[in-house]
Amino acid sequence: MNRTTLSLIAGTAALAAVTGFASLKSPSDSGRDTAEAAAVLPVERTSLLCPQPSTSDLADTSYTSFTPVTKGTAATGKAELAAADEQSDDGSAGSGKKTGKKKAAKPVLTPKDPGTPVTGDTSGGETPALVGTAEGKFAPGWAVQETTEVAAGSGRGLLGVNCTAPDTEFWFTGASTSADRTDYVHLTNPDDSAAVVDIELYGKDGALDSTVGEGITIAPHSSDPILLSTLTDEKQTDLSVHVNVRSGRVGAVMQALDEKIGGDWLAATTDPAGSLVLPGIPKDATAVRLIAFTPGDADADLKVRLASPSGLITPAGNETLHVKAGMTTATDLGDVTRGEAGSLVLTPTDQSVPVIAALQVVRGKGAKQESAFIPAAGPVGTRATSADNSAKGSTLSLTAPTATAQVKVTASAGSGGGTAVSKTFTIKAGTTENVEAPTPAGLKGTYALTVETLSGGPVYGARTLAATEDGVPGFTIQTLPDDRGTVAVPEADQDLSVLQK
Repeated sequence: MNRTTLSLIAGTAALAAVTGFASLKSPSDSGRDTAEAAAVLPVERTSLLCPQPSTSDLADTSYTSFTPVTKGTAATGKAELAAADEQSDDGSAGSGKKTGKKKAAKPVLTPKDPGTPVTGDTSGGETPALVGTAEGKFAPGWAVQETTEVAAGSGRGLLGVNCTAPDTEFWFTGASTSADRTDYVHLTNPDDSAAVVDIELYGKDGALDSTVGEGITIAPHSSDPILLSTLTDEKQTDLSVHVNVRSGRVGAVMQALDEKIGGDWLAATTDPAGSLVLPGIPKDATAVRLIAFTPGDADADLKVRLASPSGLITPAGNETLHVKAGMTTATDLGDVTRGEAGSLVLTPTDQSVPVIAALQVVRGKGAKQESAFIPAAGPVGTRATSADNSAKGSTLSLTAPTATAQVKVTASAGSGGGTAVSKTFTIKAGTTENVEAPTPAGLKGTYALTVETLSGGPVYGARTLAATEDGVPGFTIQTLPDDRGTVAVPEADQDLSVLQK
């Protein structure tokens, strides 16, 4: 094997450890999956982007950073969150100028050790978007939660979001341009060059005409909240949003602010797929609305089922959902959980057509209502993490839609003290369970919950934070997809001689 091939292998391994992706196969494998022979290594570097939490002077925001302990990581490393506009080359947000002198960003949050959360607080409407990077022992599974309480006004209540990794494509459904809603898509560019983004909107009759959403430039190290109502004159209750990055990469998340039922963040759904799981509907939900969209050319017919504590059931009157190609469809499911934990499971009735979906969930009644969103999510996989839990007000919901599974839930040490503790649960096939998650011994401050799949079928999860204020049942829900903290890297002894040709 010559030096070029060896260098290529080393470069591929390094790239995989940083980006979380690798795929190489040799002709001599004869169809053998190279993943079986690959080494599983912790990622070495990752990025997270946190949107501007609020423009309200009545907003109080907390950030919680957590990295689970991962075997095989580097002995050293660092992680920090800093204001996006403090990282531009000339020290000003959105300038795009290259002076060669990069202003040092003052970290807002600097974690100290994996396994222990670190928190930070801010108040008011001037808090900027944050850009975070983690390296070495802090990178695998790094999670940051942004939680905001808004005392009054549009979107009042509890808002929460997992800070997101930059990417080149995002799908959302459940957005709106109705009179009661003020929805933004927050776009954050972490890189040294500008990003160019297209935003496409799809309503009940298909794509909305708009040229304003084409070619939006996001300056280096900056964040822009794009008001959806500035992209179209149409007032529609249910919208699907496609964020496509022409050049560069961004972090994208929706913020939905309602005049009557509060507001929350709407995270991107999992990639369009034939079957979807929307986990963690609160058992006391008073109204649940399902919104779905198919980006393809064929209609989708979906079987709608609720994974309850006793098994899969079909909601009366909502047995199926027909989604026309390129059109957003919504249906009201009412109080579908009827006082029990639940997750929605969507499967094709016949031919599988890729779809996206989300739920808008309401708790409370009358003037004391609050809303949150649950996008279709990926499975927990090897490991998923939920930061910013407290001794009261946190609910962990797990569902195993197809086969019984065993999971381990670990409560980390507290941000101010305490000892980590773990507990194992068995989730029966077709059920959802609000598990009695462990709490750190001697807890002080907040803590993180880490969920690991030990055996059985795929498990999906969500965490609900709740805080009642003046009789309004504030809450926010974050799903728990795999943290992609490790990556399969091809071993050097594989026959890759084909690369020499």
